[in-house]
Amino acid sequence: MKHLLNLLAAIALLVWGTHLVRTGVLRVFGANLRQILANSMGNRFTAALSGIGVTALVQSSTATSLMTSSFVGQGLITLPAALAVMRGADIGTSLMSVLFSFDLSWLSPLFIFVGVVLFLSSKDGTPGRIGRVLIGLGLMLLALRLVVDATEPLLASPAIRGLLSAVSSDVVLEIFLGMLLAILAYSSLAIVLLIAALAASHVIKLDVALGLVLGANLGSGALAVLTTAKSAIEVRQVTVGNLVFKIMGVVAVAPFIGLWLRHVQPSMPDTTQGVVLFHLAFNVAMSAAFIFLTQLVAKAMEKLLPKPLPSASQMRPRHLDPSALSTPSLAISCAAREALHQADVVETMLRGVMEVISRDDEALAKELCKLDDTVDELYSAIKYYLTKISREALAEDESRRWTDIISFTINMEQIGDIIERVLIDVQDKKIRPRRNFSEAGLQEIGELHARLLDNLRLSMSVFLNGNVHDAKKLLEEKARFRDLEHAYSRSHLVRLTDNTLSSIETSSLHIDLISELKRINSHICSIAYPILDSAGALAPNRLRNSKLAELE
Repeated sequence: MKHLLNLLAAIALLVWGTHLVRTGVLRVFGANLRQILANSMGNRFTAALSGIGVTALVQSSTATSLMTSSFVGQGLITLPAALAVMRGADIGTSLMSVLFSFDLSWLSPLFIFVGVVLFLSSKDGTPGRIGRVLIGLGLMLLALRLVVDATEPLLASPAIRGLLSAVSSDVVLEIFLGMLLAILAYSSLAIVLLIAALAASHVIKLDVALGLVLGANLGSGALAVLTTAKSAIEVRQVTVGNLVFKIMGVVAVAPFIGLWLRHVQPSMPDTTQGVVLFHLAFNVAMSAAFIFLTQLVAKAMEKLLPKPLPSASQMRPRHLDPSALSTPSLAISCAAREALHQADVVETMLRGVMEVISRDDEALAKELCKLDDTVDELYSAIKYYLTKISREALAEDESRRWTDIISFTINMEQIGDIIERVLIDVQDKKIRPRRNFSEAGLQEIGELHARLLDNLRLSMSVFLNGNVHDAKKLLEEKARFRDLEHAYSRSHLVRLTDNTLSSIETSSLHIDLISELKRINSHICSIAYPILDSAGALAPNRLRNSKLAELE
């Protein structure tokens, strides 16, 4: 029992070490890896090469799959290009299994020691994250050594030998077990290394090990499908298409395991190398054979998983991909896109306000008021999504972006509430009593409304790009709008003293309306403050004009 527990602990340590390396690399290089993937989609071959490189760093084809599928969900790359990336990703994880198959256990103490020193010196900084990667690598090397040591006493047990002999000679069962282990461990790399170690220790026969390796490859594809089960259709098309490729490969190769054992294995230096090189050869052959089928499989996926028709439900959250949460930099990008979606809904509400006022359209007013519920729902969804992103996993600029997104969505939610109040007032004080603004008053409201729309679009650009010049311009608009509001309030009072009937009837609504428009503009312009503050261009009470001039 003790020896079995030691083996299970070694396996758990191997899986945990793989997890540390994967999350550590994503935290240090996440944004750069995403940029590499996004910039390498010129053709299927460069896409595959980027998949090899990124997966070799991340040590997880599943993580690469989630990043790539999220790009497709955001419309940044096409489905065939994403499937080409996954062909390279499978080769990348195979190369890492070959590297770890060598006896590098002597590096384990060094990696762990240096990693712990770096991690303790700066837990939230880049050195700490690199230390996390080194700790993971050290634990993986240590775990592989412990697996070999723990299996030797187990082989002496007749019961264990009898159990292992019962598993052999059934390739379908071997593939199923390998797939199940990869899903449970959340890492095909860890399972392939474990299988190689067990085969080298003669715990399992070599033919059984190769069947389990095929299953582990299938398991990595199935794991990505399960992880993205609740994601958008575009995301699921990538993971399901990748699984189809893996199934095709396993079906094509499984009958020929015997040929590898008879003709290739005798030339291998040892059993471990035979297992990991079989894993590499399988993925290289599968990628080379199937990379020209990416377009065909993409079309099949689009028919199998068609995009839903446009509907009112599209107003609901659509960019908050739960599978992206494992890659914090990618999750931040998803939240930012959803925040812009929320702003689009607010813009729809704001644009409709003038139509309601000029046409006395009560039905449109009620429809626009309902959109405020959508704005609130999007705000809650974005806020909840952001709380699930580990703040410790974010770099300094990403953490600042996290705060900016929260601030932006709060402002949009409050603007939605103000617009709803305005629409209700217009219905109660203008439409139902059948009153009209004076011609001059309506023109003034129209001008303020047009400025609001321009400022809202500018604020969305500032939020998206962080341009200091645009942020300065947006803040200057706040002062101009305030001056206009004061001027138009005085003009309205002049019309009242002239006893203009329409101005008298709508006086209360007119004053309240331009005041509420000013409040909306204040929320819009407040989006500029974090950008200017980060650039060092904001003083407590005024802009530092000289600093802004330098930045421009």
